[in-house]
Amino acid sequence: MVGSAIVRLLSKQGYGNLLMRDRDELDLTNQQAVQHFFENEKPDYVVLAAAKVGGIWANENYPAEFIYTNMMIEANVIHQAYKAGVQQLLFLGSSCIYPKFAEQPMQEEALLTGELEPTNEPYAIAKIAGIKLCESYNRQYGTDFRSVMPTNLYGQNDNYDLRNSHVIPALIRKIHQAKIDKKSSLEIWGSGSAKREFLYVDDLADVCVMLMGMTKADYLKGLTERCSHINIGTGTDISIKELVELIQNIVGYRGDIVWDTSKPDGTPKKLLDVGKLEKLGWVASIELKVGLKRTYQDYLAEWLQIL
Repeated sequence: MVGSAIVRLLSKQGYGNLLMRDRDELDLTNQQAVQHFFENEKPDYVVLAAAKVGGIWANENYPAEFIYTNMMIEANVIHQAYKAGVQQLLFLGSSCIYPKFAEQPMQEEALLTGELEPTNEPYAIAKIAGIKLCESYNRQYGTDFRSVMPTNLYGQNDNYDLRNSHVIPALIRKIHQAKIDKKSSLEIWGSGSAKREFLYVDDLADVCVMLMGMTKADYLKGLTERCSHINIGTGTDISIKELVELIQNIVGYRGDIVWDTSKPDGTPKKLLDVGKLEKLGWVASIELKVGLKRTYQDYLAEWLQIL
């Protein structure tokens, strides 16, 4: 989802020399394959958007896969980028890197100040390792490897697999199917009280390209070599219950929502402090309701043919 959004934007801006590989063409967990790619292609800039991702169910059931796959991808790509003399690398992390009970909104400096949310701890540890890889290579080798921590993302080319998807695509699929099946009620995990921040993926692409276009000195203003990542978000959040109501209205489902409170809510609240980002002159432009409508239209146009 993220990679395709960045490619769409770069293509729109006239960049024609984009090197892209899907997972069938290049296994990023394979050290030798990644080495050969960098040696043969010699890219100048790298956006590391590849990752194994999923919602609470996937994180709970595949913890070993989440930590292993993500750490292998990061270690292989970041190390080979250094060896190949890449001018700049942008690593995409996740807001789950912050402690479960971090002060809200979460500042970049909250990293490693407390315990992580247990349901996604392996994934979070892998993403923290990616940040520290970038910082360590910058410190030792003088590389220009930058890290951004997006909040919860949604939009075109999202994953609608109910076991592996994040909250918005899962809700869109469930609520749409309930409408088609004319169900009088729909059960959803949790209490609905947890609050989350959501960013449309095209907004993330916009800020990523902006940050990569900055000089190293401008990017590092207000940062340190041991806290060099930047939060990417909207600065506002919404409860899952309110989110469900929004999606219900967009989809047109009139049934009752039944909350299964025996299932986990995850972190009670996850809101990013985007003060550093705003000082760089960027704010999100796509409102949640607008983004959800676009995403539902993408689901109807593209994903129903696949699922």
